[in-house]
Amino acid sequence: MSVAERGPAVARTDSLPVPARRQSPSPAKAVVVIAPWSLTIALGLWGIRRKNTMWGDESVTYQLAHRDLSQIWLTAQHVDLVHALYYAVMHEIFGLFGGGLLTLRLPSVLAMSVAASGVGLLALRLAGPRAGLLAGLVFPLLPQVQKYAQEGRSYAMVCALVTWATYALVVSVPHRARWRWAVYGSTMLLACLLHEFAVLALVAHGVTLVVSRVPRPVLRAWSVTAAGVVAGLLPLAICSAGQSGQVSWIGGPVRLRYFLVVAVVGAACARAPLGVRGPVRLSVLAVPILVLPGLLLLIASLVKPLFVDRYVLYGNIGIALLLGAWMDYCHRRQQSSRNAWIAAVAVLAALVPPSLSLRTPQSRSNDVTAIGATVRKEGRPGDGLLYLSGQHRILTAANPEDTRFLTDLALAQDPVSSNTLAGVELPAQDIAARMLEFVRIVAVRTAGAHSPTNPQEEAKTNTLRRHFHEYGTTHVNGARVTVYLRDHDPSPKADPESSSPGESGGVMR
Repeated sequence: MSVAERGPAVARTDSLPVPARRQSPSPAKAVVVIAPWSLTIALGLWGIRRKNTMWGDESVTYQLAHRDLSQIWLTAQHVDLVHALYYAVMHEIFGLFGGGLLTLRLPSVLAMSVAASGVGLLALRLAGPRAGLLAGLVFPLLPQVQKYAQEGRSYAMVCALVTWATYALVVSVPHRARWRWAVYGSTMLLACLLHEFAVLALVAHGVTLVVSRVPRPVLRAWSVTAAGVVAGLLPLAICSAGQSGQVSWIGGPVRLRYFLVVAVVGAACARAPLGVRGPVRLSVLAVPILVLPGLLLLIASLVKPLFVDRYVLYGNIGIALLLGAWMDYCHRRQQSSRNAWIAAVAVLAALVPPSLSLRTPQSRSNDVTAIGATVRKEGRPGDGLLYLSGQHRILTAANPEDTRFLTDLALAQDPVSSNTLAGVELPAQDIAARMLEFVRIVAVRTAGAHSPTNPQEEAKTNTLRRHFHEYGTTHVNGARVTVYLRDHDPSPKADPESSSPGESGGVMR
């Protein structure tokens, strides 16, 4: 009877996925590392230039990373302190490899490829080699991962650091060596210093350990390490709180649909018996890091809007782990392999349009290259240049040649010498007086945005309304460039050098 009772138990054990192996065969581990890394590099290099265009946030990185380290630090005292470390890193990279467009984006490609290898190793440890390979290959195919692998911002680096911090956590649970916890803590702290919201991954890790019911010494070691990370982040968090205006543009959740879709898909995958029972199970690790950071930002948004998909980019670690392990589970259960292949091909086909779209200038909310080129085309030497509002000066700062022959009517001190992003503007009355000295003004404003209500912006709009009339507007991705003429000037039709209103129309975003 006892043998009969044990028989089914043995059969059930055989049907489970292969247990996580601490001593995985070297060839399998090498494949799990190299294959995702190579695929991510290939996808990252594909269309990386986006037709030699750049969007606003990348333009900020480009400009600040070209400043001296002392200037970066002084600028961070006024604005963008949360990204100061990233700008310093990019400054050194620009110094080594030149400050071109490829140098701006290649660090993100490399960081995301390192993250892909880390995802593969995580799944290998928790669910076996096949799951590791599948999870590592799924990760770079995710649209959000493809997008930010090609952006000159800190999010790919943060994702890579969180990935490897998660791997260090999983390794630390059974071994409990202090140096492993030190590696985990230092990696998490570096991620948080690159972007403060990486600290939400720390919360997800804590939930994983609690749900896993790890021994008290392990939970105590994690608590001490987490406290150290928070203590190291605290000075930056306190100082940057005074720059909360940097996120004032967030009116509500930004690209929430992607988060909701992957959260639902991840929860559905987690219902299958993925991986094996052990100190940390794959689903118990993956679901919190997929869901909790975004959920916490959404809860915080009830007080102040903070949710932006890229702030919790590292949540894609969770969905890749779950999808990879789920596909491995289906393969082991031998459930309609033909249908599984058909489904895989259908998913890959569905990913083609977004993958192509992400490599176009229109995939970003603005295109500073096109905006600058439009200003250069519509303006004539000696024209006045006006930004509505002044903070949008960064939209044409990436290439100074675009505005070289125009006079910035509101600028009192340029961005570099004032250690700011957009410079310091003149008092309102001086701006109005300078505007009246020009017969043609080229005005730049973001698409669909309203100028802030301050004296300088009111002086600009009031003077344009009273003394100028609109001659022509060009719509480009993310902005409008408008040429204004003084009311008492001769008709523009009499000026052979002036373009007609019809010629100044552009492609509306």
